[in-house]
Amino acid sequence: QIIETIEYVLGTVSHTASYLRLWALSLAHQQLSVVFFGMTLLSGMSKPFPLNMFTIYFCFALWFGATVAILLGMDVLECFLHVLRLHWVEFQSKF
Repeated sequence: QIIETIEYVLGTVSHTASYLRLWALSLAHQQLSVVFFGMTLLSGMSKPFPLNMFTIYFCFALWFGATVAILLGMDVLECFLHVLRLHWVEFQSKF
């Protein structure tokens, strides 16, 4: 009885820690998207009129490149970690 209780508590802590890792990754994604938007597009929009037409196009290219390279890479990593968590933590804990 005591061993089953310990296994249940450890399983609950393991599930919680696993979900907290996914939550932390999604928070990092949100903060990075705010930083990329502020550093690229907002800085291009703050220029005076004749210059801002060219800088907006250049800054959009930088923002798009950073979004595709880093944020979409993080999305793929988040999906992979969620599938891995489902297999290892939830499915394998049944045996």
